[in-house]
Amino acid sequence: MIKYTRILLLLSIWFFSQKSEGQIQAKNYTNAVQYMYANYHNKTAFHLYTKVNWFEDGSGFWYLKHTKTSKTIYWADHQRRSVQKLIDLSDLKDAFARQDSLLSLDEFVPKDIVPKGKSKWEISYRGNRYVLDAKRKRVQQLEKKELQKNNPNQSLSPDGKYVAFVKDYNLYVREIATAKEFALTTDGRKGFEYATWYGWYDLIEGENGDRPPHFWVEWSPDSKYIMANVVDFSKAEKMYLLDYSVDSLYRPKLYGYYRGSPSDTTMVYQQPRFFELATKKEIATKLPKNTHINSVNVEWSGGSGELIASWAERGYKKQIVQWLDLKTGKNKDIITETSSTNIDGFSYREMHQGKKLVFLSERSGWKQLYVVDTHTAKIRSLTQGEFVVNSIVYVDEEKNQIFVLISGKDKGMNPYHQQLYRVGLDGSMQLLTPEKAHHQIQFAKNGKSFVDNYSTVQQPTLALWRSAKDGSSHGILAKANVEALLAKNWKAPTSFCFTAKDGKTTLYGALWKPSDFDPNKKYPLIDHSYSGPHTQMFPKSFDRALMNQSLAELGFVVMMVDGLGTAGRSKAFHDHSYQNMGANLEDHLGAIKYLSETYPWIDAEKIGIFGHSAGGYDTGRAMLVYPKTYKVGVASSADHDFRMEKAWWPEMYMGWPVDEKYHQVSNITNAHLLEGKLLLVHGGMDENVNPSATFKLAEALVKADKDFDLLIMPSQHHGYRGDFRKYFIKKRWNYFVEHLLGQKPIWDFKWE
Repeated sequence: MIKYTRILLLLSIWFFSQKSEGQIQAKNYTNAVQYMYANYHNKTAFHLYTKVNWFEDGSGFWYLKHTKTSKTIYWADHQRRSVQKLIDLSDLKDAFARQDSLLSLDEFVPKDIVPKGKSKWEISYRGNRYVLDAKRKRVQQLEKKELQKNNPNQSLSPDGKYVAFVKDYNLYVREIATAKEFALTTDGRKGFEYATWYGWYDLIEGENGDRPPHFWVEWSPDSKYIMANVVDFSKAEKMYLLDYSVDSLYRPKLYGYYRGSPSDTTMVYQQPRFFELATKKEIATKLPKNTHINSVNVEWSGGSGELIASWAERGYKKQIVQWLDLKTGKNKDIITETSSTNIDGFSYREMHQGKKLVFLSERSGWKQLYVVDTHTAKIRSLTQGEFVVNSIVYVDEEKNQIFVLISGKDKGMNPYHQQLYRVGLDGSMQLLTPEKAHHQIQFAKNGKSFVDNYSTVQQPTLALWRSAKDGSSHGILAKANVEALLAKNWKAPTSFCFTAKDGKTTLYGALWKPSDFDPNKKYPLIDHSYSGPHTQMFPKSFDRALMNQSLAELGFVVMMVDGLGTAGRSKAFHDHSYQNMGANLEDHLGAIKYLSETYPWIDAEKIGIFGHSAGGYDTGRAMLVYPKTYKVGVASSADHDFRMEKAWWPEMYMGWPVDEKYHQVSNITNAHLLEGKLLLVHGGMDENVNPSATFKLAEALVKADKDFDLLIMPSQHHGYRGDFRKYFIKKRWNYFVEHLLGQKPIWDFKWE
């Protein structure tokens, strides 16, 4: 009998332990909440990234240093190469105690701090200016002087003799000495407007409402010429939104905004126009009148009346850079980029008053640095190899040096980790940041030094102040501190590699596991997707080490991976997605197969996916086309059909004009394939990715008699804010808890 009772007791203990293990607990939500950015940033995790604020005069910079109990302002003196404490914010708060205009210093971030002597500093904060005596810990508010404010609707010439403005949609100039006004244009009218600009997010209330006013002109440095765009709205069509969220209204507000979809011709058009002040006449050029997605960018350059103009042809297969001379009317092509697929991320910087341009090009198959002489159009390569020059961060014209961030040059490093190099116009190269990590650079305005936050997703950030001459250190500014999280058993994400669908290319990803991870358990895997293709997702730096930890704490393993077709590698790597974005997830399937075969604690029968915007498209695509793999998905603010998107993005990556491929990769076209659990989320006022495609997908799912869930937040735009963001995150968490983990979710929990 005793033996029988003991067996029953053991079985009872086993039964309840299994039930407890399988049921999600309130502590899981508590753990998840502590890894929300607002709850760990400078509270339990410090200096994951250190931002500095450079003084305009080049004498140094200031920055905030955080600990669990204090915030301190430090300043770096470039001449002395020293970092010194300026003042604790607690002392500053006491110094401000008598200033009624200062409400709180709990989240104190001044707009600017300017040195005004050995221990005195001028601080701008909340629209007021103060002088801080750091030594005496005293603050004095400066008198508000009614300075002449810049009129946003007019522009003063560099010599101070003229003011440009708009009247009746035409460009006018007033001579300040005589107050005489004269019109430079006369054909302006509503819908064909001079000296304005097209705003991507300009919402127009009502069908016949007015567009938000904008004014823009650009004077030549010698004040002899003035440049302005003429913007033609006359044939442009709008997209529409309905705002149901105004409490005092009982019918929705109608909003429209000008936005072209792929292959549209009914779009906003822009063209730069140029005028000579001496003759008061327009100077004709051959610059094209282009749509708002490929408008002409023009910059004054070199001598009087000389300019550099750059634009892409529709479809992004050709990029042109021209040199123009308004004095002679001459123009010539100095750079012509062509591609059989697309040209993505083209950029350039001027040197020597426009006599040279340094630019980034993938013409070799890898993004490299080139220089062109603007008068001879002769192009030279400054870097060569199978690596990527990501960006130009500083140009030292005096020393003929260009500072660039390069990834993939050191074959022993992760190909996404970038390092800073100095490249000379003679083709010489010097590595300034030799540490095998990802380097994030903030350059001084005078080019003499830079701040380097370097890390990996496993290696905590070290913020160094370094010399631009040779990369030597002036001192450590801060180190990432996550001791409080480590004490709670947090571990950095696990990196992994596997082979792409082509059978030869190495791909990279990362995994987040719960802090109470048990290798003897099985965990559902959730794919956090954004296959771009204009960016990449592998978490390169330590400031991204916590980004998926919250979801993992609820009992999941979370994956991020970059497949073929994303950015940051070779041109051929990127081109895998061109006109083929429906196949972007194929390498994600390969990653899931690799991980489930490598790690026995991954449950290959329980795979989920979520993503926002283009990642929302990925989610819909995964749930519809790969239902045997993906069982649960949450798609937010998604572009489910590229034919309904803003024109530039799909035309860049799916091609122009629109063809059958757009139809084939549409989630709406494939709605009838849904098998798993899908939650669609969208903001009702999303002027970036219009919610119409989400509604149209919902319509198609209903017609196909598919079970799905839909959440519309009427007041929200492309990103969700405040309580709406919390509500969305709660819905996303609980959707996976219920449908992927198979547990009853908890709705009421604290966010702090």
